[in-house]
Amino acid sequence: MTTGKRKSERSTRRKLSSPGRPPVWQREHLCRFWREIAAGLSSEEAAVAAGVSAPVGTRWFRSSGGMPPTHLAPWAPVPKRRSLSFSEREEIALECARGTGVRAIARKLSRSASTISREIRRNSATRGGEFDYRAIAAQWHADRAARRPKISKLALNPALRDYVQDRLSGVITTPDGIAFDGPVVVWKGRRAVHRQSRRWSSAWSPEQISQRLQVDFPEDLTMRISHEAIYQALYIQGRGGLRRELSACLRSGRALRFPRERARNRGKAFIADALMISDRPAEIGDRAIPGHWEGDLILGLGSSAIGTLVERTTRFTMLLHLPRMEGHGTGKSVKNGPALAGHGAEAVRDAIAGTISGLPAQLRRSLTWDQGAEMAQHVQLRMDTGLEIYFCDPQSPWQRGSNENTNGLLRQYFPKGTDLSQHGAEELSAVAHALNTRPRKTLAWQTPAEALDRLLKQDMIEGVATTG
Repeated sequence: MTTGKRKSERSTRRKLSSPGRPPVWQREHLCRFWREIAAGLSSEEAAVAAGVSAPVGTRWFRSSGGMPPTHLAPWAPVPKRRSLSFSEREEIALECARGTGVRAIARKLSRSASTISREIRRNSATRGGEFDYRAIAAQWHADRAARRPKISKLALNPALRDYVQDRLSGVITTPDGIAFDGPVVVWKGRRAVHRQSRRWSSAWSPEQISQRLQVDFPEDLTMRISHEAIYQALYIQGRGGLRRELSACLRSGRALRFPRERARNRGKAFIADALMISDRPAEIGDRAIPGHWEGDLILGLGSSAIGTLVERTTRFTMLLHLPRMEGHGTGKSVKNGPALAGHGAEAVRDAIAGTISGLPAQLRRSLTWDQGAEMAQHVQLRMDTGLEIYFCDPQSPWQRGSNENTNGLLRQYFPKGTDLSQHGAEELSAVAHALNTRPRKTLAWQTPAEALDRLLKQDMIEGVATTG
Protein backbone atom coordinates (compact mmCIF):
# COMPACT_ATOMS: atom_id res chain seq x y z
CA MET A 1 0.00 0.00 0.00
CA THR A 2 1.47 3.39 -0.97
CA THR A 3 1.45 6.21 1.51
CA GLY A 4 1.49 8.98 -1.08
CA LYS A 5 4.53 10.61 0.53
CA ARG A 6 7.46 11.87 -1.51
CA LYS A 7 10.67 9.88 -1.37
CA SER A 8 12.50 13.02 -0.19
CA GLU A 9 10.58 12.83 3.08
CA ARG A 10 12.37 9.57 3.91
CA SER A 11 15.68 11.40 4.04
CA THR A 12 17.20 11.38 7.52
CA ARG A 13 18.68 14.84 7.01
CA ARG A 14 16.75 17.66 8.65
CA LYS A 15 14.79 19.80 6.23
CA LEU A 16 16.51 22.91 4.90
CA SER A 17 14.46 26.03 4.22
CA SER A 18 16.74 27.78 1.74
CA PRO A 19 20.36 26.62 1.98
CA GLY A 20 21.46 28.40 -1.21
CA ARG A 21 23.86 26.61 -3.50
CA PRO A 22 26.90 24.43 -2.72
CA PRO A 23 30.27 26.20 -2.88
CA VAL A 24 32.65 25.56 -5.75
CA TRP A 25 35.48 24.53 -3.41
CA GLN A 26 36.03 21.65 -1.02
CA ARG A 27 37.92 21.16 2.21
CA GLU A 28 41.04 20.03 0.33
CA HIS A 29 41.09 23.37 -1.50
CA LEU A 30 41.04 25.25 1.79
CA CYS A 31 43.73 23.05 3.30
CA ARG A 32 45.95 23.53 0.24
CA PHE A 33 45.34 27.28 0.35
CA TRP A 34 46.51 27.62 3.97
CA ARG A 35 49.52 25.40 3.32
CA GLU A 36 50.63 27.76 0.56
CA ILE A 37 50.02 30.78 2.81
CA ALA A 38 52.25 29.19 5.46
CA ALA A 39 54.91 28.71 2.77
CA GLY A 40 54.99 32.47 2.15
CA LEU A 41 52.77 32.91 -0.92
CA SER A 42 50.37 35.82 -1.26
CA SER A 43 46.64 35.15 -0.94
CA GLU A 44 46.20 35.46 -4.73
CA GLU A 45 49.07 33.04 -5.50
CA ALA A 46 47.89 30.58 -2.85
CA ALA A 47 44.36 30.65 -4.29
CA VAL A 48 45.60 29.79 -7.79
CA ALA A 49 47.75 26.98 -6.36
CA ALA A 50 44.69 25.65 -4.50
CA GLY A 51 42.59 25.62 -7.67
CA VAL A 52 40.26 28.56 -6.96
CA SER A 53 40.15 32.13 -8.25
CA ALA A 54 42.35 34.87 -6.81
CA PRO A 55 39.42 36.95 -5.42
CA VAL A 56 38.19 33.88 -3.51
CA GLY A 57 41.62 33.55 -1.89
CA THR A 58 41.58 37.20 -0.88
CA ARG A 59 38.16 36.76 0.75
CA TRP A 60 39.34 33.63 2.60
CA PHE A 61 42.42 35.43 3.92
CA ARG A 62 40.60 38.57 5.08
CA SER A 63 37.63 36.77 6.64
CA SER A 64 40.06 34.70 8.74
CA GLY A 65 42.17 37.69 9.71
CA GLY A 66 45.22 36.09 8.12
CA MET A 67 44.94 33.06 10.44
CA PRO A 68 43.85 29.59 9.29
CA PRO A 69 40.90 28.07 11.17
CA THR A 70 42.10 25.45 13.62
CA HIS A 71 40.72 22.47 11.67
CA LEU A 72 42.23 23.72 8.38
CA ALA A 73 45.69 24.73 9.60
CA PRO A 74 48.70 22.93 8.03
CA TRP A 75 49.44 21.31 11.41
CA ALA A 76 45.83 20.11 11.94
CA PRO A 77 45.29 16.32 12.06
CA VAL A 78 44.33 14.65 8.80
CA PRO A 79 40.65 13.55 8.64
CA LYS A 80 40.19 9.92 9.59
CA ARG A 81 39.62 7.19 7.01
CA ARG A 82 36.14 6.51 8.40
CA SER A 83 34.81 9.64 6.66
CA LEU A 84 34.07 9.50 2.94
CA SER A 85 36.27 11.73 0.82
CA PHE A 86 35.10 13.92 -2.05
CA SER A 87 36.71 11.59 -4.61
CA GLU A 88 34.74 8.66 -3.15
CA ARG A 89 31.53 10.68 -3.35
CA GLU A 90 32.30 11.36 -7.02
CA GLU A 91 32.58 7.60 -7.60
CA ILE A 92 29.27 7.04 -5.83
CA ALA A 93 27.60 9.70 -8.00
CA LEU A 94 28.94 8.10 -11.20
CA GLU A 95 27.80 4.62 -10.18
CA CYS A 96 24.36 5.89 -9.13
CA ALA A 97 23.96 7.52 -12.55
CA ARG A 98 24.79 4.14 -14.17
CA GLY A 99 22.21 2.39 -12.00
CA THR A 100 24.76 0.33 -10.05
CA GLY A 101 23.48 -1.30 -6.87
CA VAL A 102 24.55 -0.27 -3.40
CA ARG A 103 26.45 -3.49 -2.67
CA ALA A 104 28.39 -3.26 -5.96
CA ILE A 105 29.39 0.32 -5.15
CA ALA A 106 30.47 -0.75 -1.67
CA ARG A 107 32.66 -3.54 -3.08
CA LYS A 108 34.29 -1.15 -5.56
CA LEU A 109 35.15 1.38 -2.82
CA SER A 110 36.00 -1.27 -0.19
CA ARG A 111 33.33 0.16 2.05
CA SER A 112 30.42 -1.31 3.97
CA ALA A 113 27.13 -1.45 2.08
CA SER A 114 25.41 0.25 5.01
CA THR A 115 27.88 3.15 4.70
CA ILE A 116 26.97 3.68 1.05
CA SER A 117 23.24 3.30 1.70
CA ARG A 118 23.37 5.77 4.59
CA GLU A 119 25.40 8.24 2.50
CA ILE A 120 22.85 8.22 -0.34
CA ARG A 121 19.92 8.52 2.06
CA ARG A 122 21.42 11.35 4.08
CA ASN A 123 23.23 13.50 1.53
CA SER A 124 21.26 13.25 -1.70
CA ALA A 125 19.68 16.32 -3.23
CA THR A 126 15.99 15.89 -2.37
CA ARG A 127 14.34 19.16 -3.37
CA GLY A 128 13.03 17.62 -6.60
CA GLY A 129 11.25 14.80 -4.78
CA GLU A 130 13.79 12.09 -5.68
CA PHE A 131 17.10 10.95 -4.21
CA ASP A 132 19.29 12.69 -6.78
CA TYR A 133 22.85 12.05 -5.59
CA ARG A 134 25.47 14.59 -6.70
CA ALA A 135 28.98 14.67 -5.28
CA ILE A 136 29.19 18.44 -4.70
CA ALA A 137 25.82 18.63 -2.95
CA ALA A 138 26.59 15.51 -0.90
CA GLN A 139 29.94 16.92 0.28
CA TRP A 140 28.24 20.19 1.14
CA HIS A 141 25.59 18.44 3.27
CA ALA A 142 28.26 16.29 4.96
CA ASP A 143 30.38 19.34 5.84
CA ARG A 144 27.36 21.16 7.28
CA ALA A 145 26.41 18.14 9.39
CA ALA A 146 30.00 17.72 10.63
CA ARG A 147 30.24 21.22 12.08
CA ARG A 148 30.77 21.26 15.81
CA PRO A 149 30.75 24.97 16.64
CA LYS A 150 32.55 25.56 19.92
CA ILE A 151 31.83 28.75 21.80
CA SER A 152 35.06 30.55 22.68
CA LYS A 153 36.18 30.78 26.28
CA LEU A 154 36.06 34.58 26.15
CA ALA A 155 32.40 34.51 25.11
CA LEU A 156 31.50 32.13 27.96
CA ASN A 157 33.50 33.82 30.73
CA PRO A 158 32.64 37.54 31.18
CA ALA A 159 35.25 38.03 33.91
CA LEU A 160 38.00 36.63 31.68
CA ARG A 161 36.80 38.71 28.74
CA ASP A 162 36.80 41.92 30.82
CA TYR A 163 40.30 41.16 32.10
CA VAL A 164 41.65 40.69 28.57
CA GLN A 165 39.88 43.77 27.15
CA ASP A 166 40.98 46.01 30.02
CA ARG A 167 44.62 45.18 29.44
CA LEU A 168 44.36 45.43 25.67
CA SER A 169 42.36 48.66 25.43
CA GLY A 170 42.59 50.23 28.89
CA VAL A 171 43.21 53.98 28.97
CA ILE A 172 46.60 55.53 29.66
CA THR A 173 46.77 57.24 33.08
CA THR A 174 49.33 59.09 35.15
CA PRO A 175 50.44 57.69 38.54
CA ASP A 176 47.82 60.00 40.03
CA GLY A 177 45.07 58.38 37.95
CA ILE A 178 44.59 61.19 35.40
CA ALA A 179 43.49 59.65 32.09
CA PHE A 180 44.72 60.70 28.65
CA ASP A 181 42.53 59.85 25.68
CA GLY A 182 45.21 60.39 23.07
CA PRO A 183 44.51 61.10 19.39
CA VAL A 184 41.19 60.25 17.79
CA VAL A 185 41.78 57.27 15.48
CA VAL A 186 39.09 55.91 13.16
CA TRP A 187 39.14 52.12 12.74
CA LYS A 188 39.27 51.31 9.02
CA GLY A 189 39.86 47.58 9.21
CA ARG A 190 43.23 47.87 7.49
CA ARG A 191 46.82 47.67 8.56
CA ALA A 192 48.11 50.81 10.26
CA VAL A 193 49.91 53.20 7.91
CA HIS A 194 53.49 54.17 8.74
CA ARG A 195 53.61 57.25 10.97
CA GLN A 196 49.83 57.32 11.32
CA SER A 197 48.43 58.25 14.72
CA ARG A 198 47.82 55.16 16.83
CA ARG A 199 45.22 54.54 19.47
CA TRP A 200 46.53 55.05 23.01
CA SER A 201 45.85 52.09 25.27
CA SER A 202 47.45 49.88 27.91
CA ALA A 203 48.47 47.64 25.00
CA TRP A 204 49.53 44.54 26.86
CA SER A 205 50.50 41.84 24.41
CA PRO A 206 48.38 38.65 24.35
CA GLU A 207 51.32 36.70 25.76
CA GLN A 208 51.71 39.16 28.66
CA ILE A 209 47.98 38.84 29.41
CA SER A 210 48.10 35.04 29.25
CA GLN A 211 51.07 34.76 31.59
CA ARG A 212 49.85 37.43 34.02
CA LEU A 213 46.58 35.57 34.54
CA GLN A 214 48.52 32.82 36.29
CA VAL A 215 50.00 35.40 38.69
CA ASP A 216 46.79 37.30 39.43
CA PHE A 217 44.56 34.19 39.70
CA PRO A 218 46.80 31.34 40.90
CA GLU A 219 43.89 29.29 42.29
CA ASP A 220 41.19 30.05 39.69
CA LEU A 221 41.72 27.71 36.75
CA THR A 222 38.80 29.25 34.87
CA MET A 223 40.91 32.41 34.43
CA ARG A 224 43.26 30.84 31.92
CA ILE A 225 43.61 31.45 28.20
CA SER A 226 46.46 31.03 25.74
CA HIS A 227 47.84 33.96 23.80
CA GLU A 228 46.98 32.21 20.53
CA ALA A 229 43.30 32.03 21.58
CA ILE A 230 43.37 35.80 22.15
CA TYR A 231 44.82 36.35 18.68
CA GLN A 232 42.09 34.15 17.17
CA ALA A 233 39.39 36.09 19.03
CA LEU A 234 40.82 39.32 17.58
CA TYR A 235 41.49 38.28 14.02
CA ILE A 236 39.00 35.56 13.03
CA GLN A 237 35.56 36.93 12.20
CA GLY A 238 32.73 35.24 14.07
CA ARG A 239 35.06 33.68 16.64
CA GLY A 240 33.34 35.74 19.34
CA GLY A 241 34.53 37.26 22.57
CA LEU A 242 36.49 40.31 21.39
CA ARG A 243 35.75 43.09 18.93
CA ARG A 244 37.94 43.02 15.84
CA GLU A 245 38.83 46.71 16.17
CA LEU A 246 40.72 45.88 19.37
CA SER A 247 43.51 44.59 17.12
CA ALA A 248 44.43 48.28 16.75
CA CYS A 249 45.58 48.09 20.39
CA LEU A 250 48.25 45.53 19.50
CA ARG A 251 51.75 46.90 19.06
CA SER A 252 51.77 45.99 15.38
CA GLY A 253 48.39 47.66 14.80
CA ARG A 254 47.61 45.16 12.03
CA ALA A 255 44.07 44.31 11.03
CA LEU A 256 45.32 41.00 9.55
CA ARG A 257 47.82 38.48 10.85
CA PHE A 258 50.99 38.63 8.79
CA PRO A 259 52.42 35.19 7.96
CA ARG A 260 55.99 34.93 9.19
CA GLU A 261 57.23 33.23 6.04
CA ARG A 262 56.27 36.26 3.94
CA ALA A 263 58.67 38.44 5.90
CA ARG A 264 61.47 35.95 5.26
CA ASN A 265 60.84 35.89 1.51
CA ARG A 266 60.44 39.59 0.78
CA GLY A 267 63.14 41.88 -0.57
CA LYS A 268 65.33 39.21 -2.18
CA ALA A 269 64.80 39.83 -5.88
CA PHE A 270 68.35 41.05 -6.57
CA ILE A 271 70.32 38.86 -4.14
CA ALA A 272 70.67 35.84 -6.45
CA ASP A 273 74.18 36.73 -7.67
CA ALA A 274 75.38 38.53 -4.53
CA LEU A 275 77.87 37.54 -1.85
CA MET A 276 76.38 36.85 1.57
CA ILE A 277 78.00 37.70 4.87
CA SER A 278 78.86 34.02 5.39
CA ASP A 279 81.24 34.36 2.42
CA ARG A 280 83.11 37.24 4.04
CA PRO A 281 86.82 36.55 4.85
CA ALA A 282 87.87 36.23 8.49
CA GLU A 283 90.03 39.37 8.28
CA ILE A 284 86.86 41.48 8.02
CA GLY A 285 85.33 39.95 11.12
CA ASP A 286 88.33 40.51 13.40
CA ARG A 287 88.64 44.23 12.42
CA ALA A 288 92.43 43.88 12.09
CA ILE A 289 92.68 45.45 8.64
CA PRO A 290 91.06 48.84 7.83
CA GLY A 291 89.09 49.55 4.69
CA HIS A 292 86.03 47.41 5.39
CA TRP A 293 82.80 49.42 5.62
CA GLU A 294 79.23 48.91 6.79
CA GLY A 295 76.39 50.89 5.25
CA ASP A 296 72.69 51.59 5.69
CA LEU A 297 69.99 54.24 5.30
CA ILE A 298 68.28 56.19 8.07
CA LEU A 299 64.77 57.19 7.03
CA GLY A 300 62.69 60.22 7.90
CA LEU A 301 59.38 61.86 7.21
CA GLY A 302 58.07 61.90 3.65
CA SER A 303 60.37 59.08 2.49
CA SER A 304 63.47 61.22 3.08
CA ALA A 305 66.75 59.44 3.78
CA ILE A 306 70.42 59.84 4.62
CA GLY A 307 73.03 57.21 3.79
CA THR A 308 75.61 56.17 6.38
CA LEU A 309 79.01 54.50 5.91
CA VAL A 310 81.06 53.34 8.92
CA GLU A 311 84.58 51.92 8.80
CA ARG A 312 84.69 48.79 10.95
CA THR A 313 88.17 49.20 12.48
CA THR A 314 88.16 52.91 13.34
CA ARG A 315 84.37 53.64 13.38
CA PHE A 316 85.08 56.56 11.02
CA THR A 317 81.75 57.77 9.64
CA MET A 318 80.76 59.30 6.30
CA LEU A 319 77.26 60.50 5.46
CA LEU A 320 75.65 60.31 2.00
CA HIS A 321 73.55 63.23 0.83
CA LEU A 322 70.47 61.84 -0.96
CA PRO A 323 68.43 64.85 -2.15
CA ARG A 324 64.97 64.39 -3.60
CA MET A 325 64.74 64.38 -7.37
CA GLU A 326 62.85 66.93 -9.42
CA GLY A 327 59.15 66.20 -9.56
CA HIS A 328 58.87 64.54 -6.15
CA GLY A 329 55.46 65.15 -4.59
CA THR A 330 54.14 67.24 -7.50
CA GLY A 331 52.42 64.59 -9.58
CA LYS A 332 51.53 60.94 -9.89
CA SER A 333 54.50 58.61 -9.71
CA VAL A 334 55.44 56.62 -12.81
CA LYS A 335 55.35 52.85 -12.48
CA ASN A 336 58.88 51.37 -12.65
CA GLY A 337 60.22 54.91 -12.98
CA PRO A 338 63.08 56.48 -10.99
CA ALA A 339 62.71 56.75 -7.20
CA LEU A 340 62.06 60.48 -6.87
CA ALA A 341 62.47 60.35 -3.08
CA GLY A 342 66.24 60.28 -3.66
CA HIS A 343 67.22 56.90 -2.22
CA GLY A 344 66.59 54.61 -5.17
CA ALA A 345 69.15 52.09 -6.37
CA GLU A 346 70.84 54.42 -8.88
CA ALA A 347 70.97 57.38 -6.48
CA VAL A 348 72.50 55.29 -3.69
CA ARG A 349 75.00 53.71 -6.10
CA ASP A 350 76.17 57.13 -7.33
CA ALA A 351 76.36 58.55 -3.79
CA ILE A 352 78.48 55.65 -2.51
CA ALA A 353 80.75 55.71 -5.55
CA GLY A 354 81.23 59.48 -5.32
CA THR A 355 82.08 59.32 -1.62
CA ILE A 356 84.21 56.18 -1.47
CA SER A 357 86.24 56.87 -4.63
CA GLY A 358 88.10 59.73 -2.95
CA LEU A 359 89.67 57.40 -0.38
CA PRO A 360 93.06 55.68 -0.73
CA ALA A 361 93.03 52.19 -2.19
CA GLN A 362 93.83 50.58 1.16
CA LEU A 363 90.58 52.01 2.53
CA ARG A 364 88.42 50.63 -0.27
CA ARG A 365 88.25 46.90 0.41
CA SER A 366 84.65 45.84 1.13
CA LEU A 367 81.15 47.05 1.99
CA THR A 368 78.51 45.18 4.02
CA TRP A 369 74.86 46.22 3.58
CA ASP A 370 71.45 44.79 4.42
CA GLN A 371 69.11 43.34 1.79
CA GLY A 372 67.40 46.60 0.93
CA ALA A 373 66.17 47.41 -2.57
CA GLU A 374 68.44 50.47 -2.62
CA MET A 375 71.36 48.10 -3.33
CA ALA A 376 69.88 46.58 -6.48
CA GLN A 377 72.78 48.18 -8.44
CA HIS A 378 75.45 46.41 -6.36
CA VAL A 379 77.09 44.76 -9.39
CA GLN A 380 77.67 48.11 -11.10
CA LEU A 381 78.85 49.61 -7.81
CA ARG A 382 81.46 46.88 -7.44
CA MET A 383 82.78 47.58 -10.96
CA ASP A 384 82.86 51.35 -10.33
CA THR A 385 84.64 51.28 -6.96
CA GLY A 386 86.40 47.92 -6.67
CA LEU A 387 84.58 47.20 -3.41
CA GLU A 388 83.61 43.64 -2.55
CA ILE A 389 79.96 43.93 -1.47
CA TYR A 390 78.44 41.53 1.06
CA PHE A 391 74.83 41.27 2.23
CA CYS A 392 73.53 40.45 5.70
CA ASP A 393 70.94 37.79 6.38
CA PRO A 394 67.29 38.99 6.47
CA GLN A 395 66.20 40.65 9.72
CA SER A 396 69.73 40.43 11.16
CA PRO A 397 70.83 44.01 11.96
CA TRP A 398 73.39 42.78 14.51
CA GLN A 399 75.55 41.61 11.61
CA ARG A 400 76.23 45.31 10.98
CA GLY A 401 76.76 46.19 14.64
CA SER A 402 79.03 49.19 14.10
CA ASN A 403 76.65 50.74 11.61
CA GLU A 404 73.58 50.16 13.79
CA ASN A 405 75.33 51.77 16.77
CA THR A 406 76.34 54.76 14.67
CA ASN A 407 72.80 55.17 13.35
CA GLY A 408 71.63 55.35 16.94
CA LEU A 409 74.14 58.13 17.63
CA LEU A 410 73.00 59.99 14.51
CA ARG A 411 69.40 60.08 15.77
CA GLN A 412 70.59 62.78 18.21
CA TYR A 413 70.92 65.04 15.17
CA PHE A 414 68.29 63.47 12.88
CA PRO A 415 65.34 62.34 15.09
CA LYS A 416 62.79 59.86 13.82
CA GLY A 417 59.70 61.39 12.27
CA THR A 418 61.51 64.49 10.96
CA ASP A 419 62.13 65.52 7.37
CA LEU A 420 65.75 64.59 6.59
CA SER A 421 65.67 66.28 3.18
CA GLN A 422 66.03 69.68 4.87
CA HIS A 423 69.67 68.93 5.67
CA GLY A 424 72.19 69.76 2.96
CA ALA A 425 75.57 68.24 2.18
CA GLU A 426 77.44 70.77 4.35
CA GLU A 427 75.26 70.00 7.35
CA LEU A 428 75.84 66.28 6.90
CA SER A 429 79.57 66.91 6.71
CA ALA A 430 79.43 68.87 9.95
CA VAL A 431 77.56 66.11 11.77
CA ALA A 432 79.99 63.47 10.47
CA HIS A 433 82.89 65.64 11.68
CA ALA A 434 81.28 65.89 15.12
CA LEU A 435 81.07 62.10 15.39
CA ASN A 436 84.58 61.55 14.05
CA THR A 437 86.12 63.93 16.60
CA ARG A 438 84.37 62.45 19.64
CA PRO A 439 86.43 60.09 21.84
CA ARG A 440 85.20 56.48 21.74
CA LYS A 441 85.55 53.96 24.55
CA THR A 442 86.02 51.11 22.08
CA LEU A 443 89.06 52.98 20.63
CA ALA A 444 90.69 53.47 24.07
CA TRP A 445 89.26 57.03 24.10
CA GLN A 446 90.79 57.97 20.78
CA THR A 447 88.61 59.67 18.19
CA PRO A 448 87.75 57.85 14.95
CA ALA A 449 89.67 60.52 13.02
CA GLU A 450 92.80 59.95 15.13
CA ALA A 451 92.49 56.17 14.78
CA LEU A 452 92.15 56.42 11.00
CA ASP A 453 95.06 58.85 10.73
CA ARG A 454 97.27 56.52 12.81
CA LEU A 455 96.47 53.54 10.57
CA LEU A 456 97.17 55.53 7.40
CA LYS A 457 100.54 56.71 8.73
CA GLN A 458 101.39 53.14 9.77
CA ASP A 459 100.63 51.89 6.25
CA MET A 460 102.78 54.65 4.74
CA ILE A 461 105.74 53.76 6.99
CA GLU A 462 105.42 50.05 6.19
CA GLY A 463 105.19 50.85 2.48
CA VAL A 464 108.36 52.95 2.56
CA ALA A 465 110.19 50.25 4.54
CA THR A 466 109.17 47.62 2.01
CA THR A 467 110.35 49.62 -1.01
CA GLY A 468 113.59 50.63 0.73
